[in-house]
Amino acid sequence: MVPVKERPPPRGNGDPAAADASPLEPRRENGGERCAGDGSVAVPREETAEPPEGGWGWLVMLAAMWCNGAVFGIQNSCGVLFVSMLQLFGGGQDEQMAFKTAWVSSLSMGMVFFCSPIVSIFTDLFGCRKVAVTGAALGFVGLLSSSFVSTIEPLYFTYGVLFACGCSFAYQPSLVILGHYFKKRLGLVNGIVTAGSSLFTVSLPFLLRVLIDSVGLFNTLRVLCILIFILFLAGFTYKPLVSNTKDGEKGKFRFPPEKKILNFSIFKVMSYRIWAFGIPVALFGYFVPYVHLMKHVQDRFGDSVQKEVLLLCLGITSGIGRLIFGRVADYIPGVKKVYLQVTSFFCIGLMSMMIPVCHVFGGLIAVCLIMGLFDGCFICIMAPIAFELVGAQDVSQAIGFLLGFMSIPMTVGPPVAGLLRDRLGTYDVAFYLAGIPPLIGGAILCIIPWFHERHKLKERAKTADGETTEKMLENESALVSDAAEKPVKEMESGV
Repeated sequence: MVPVKERPPPRGNGDPAAADASPLEPRRENGGERCAGDGSVAVPREETAEPPEGGWGWLVMLAAMWCNGAVFGIQNSCGVLFVSMLQLFGGGQDEQMAFKTAWVSSLSMGMVFFCSPIVSIFTDLFGCRKVAVTGAALGFVGLLSSSFVSTIEPLYFTYGVLFACGCSFAYQPSLVILGHYFKKRLGLVNGIVTAGSSLFTVSLPFLLRVLIDSVGLFNTLRVLCILIFILFLAGFTYKPLVSNTKDGEKGKFRFPPEKKILNFSIFKVMSYRIWAFGIPVALFGYFVPYVHLMKHVQDRFGDSVQKEVLLLCLGITSGIGRLIFGRVADYIPGVKKVYLQVTSFFCIGLMSMMIPVCHVFGGLIAVCLIMGLFDGCFICIMAPIAFELVGAQDVSQAIGFLLGFMSIPMTVGPPVAGLLRDRLGTYDVAFYLAGIPPLIGGAILCIIPWFHERHKLKERAKTADGETTEKMLENESALVSDAAEKPVKEMESGV
């Protein structure tokens, strides 16, 4: 989902949004123009300055790392906030309170992805710095206003929509800007930046638990506003290094053609359509453990265990999984990388079904360790797979559209699980059902390599037919030319 297109994306590193935010470099046979990151029309690729591979870029990297950690650290720690909201607003009187409360966290995570295609367009038109700073300011307002509500309903807008949209607009530019400063080290830098989410996911649940117990939920949200305010300041470091000069006009804003803003040609690729359908299907149960696992542990084990350890396990092994499987993906040729995602979804689905079976806390720890490992695998190879399916020129918007589709199941899944909990009094059925969509989605993805190879064979056949036709036309042209020259040569010889 991100419109900056300068270089092929790094393979095997980063979150879903990190992957799609990688700069790309489309082929431009005729020296075509493109819209620069600050909204102006940039010069052709040959005249664009090379990334400095460091310098100010290291500060940009740290700012982007903070952004990645703050956004997804808060989102992934929603289980702690969910328990606190349930206790604060529920009071044991509303039988559907788990269903209502789950909408807050699921809306928030869903909107982060739902806004992705829109953020791509705005980043292309107005630049990384303006979009990131505006997004952080919007997120700050949403989070701060969430700390003054008296019922659960206003949180749907303040936390689920306003705060989440701000996070989305702040997050994507933080990864787009990396390509302005790094090329040879982009993979390394992307890995460091995306490790920020794992670092915050590991540490933030414990901090939130201490804060909630000592100062309450609302003051905890106000403390989290400090993270977003730092994110607001970090956005000012995003100074783009893309040339903005065209025919002597510098910095002149110009809207690109509509077909360059929204690229729907990617949906002509059958293998991409299957991928864009299969992954959302698999994600109907993906976010359920993040939202409801803390409450499930409290229901089953009470306060005798430190339930935040489970989020710690998810965060640590997710980071490890990104490093391991990202490297493994580099050795798997072509679109066959999709089999890694198939394996990930199968394992995630099975682990979700194992959660109700675990009656010992140690078993839940093992389940979370495995689930986090394959969660990292699923995330880190999204960019390489998209690159193989649609090519470098279209990969950013291909991922942008995919993340937009992902927002729907990630938003719907947790409230459905909460509704089942309210009706049945236990999360067992919810976790069993949450494991089914990943299995179905993984099965759908299995057919992608076959369709992709079939498409490649058709393209080769068309290319071969085109070359044959071109040779026939050249031969015919040569015969006509010889026939036209023959009378002239005879006349000359007669003279």
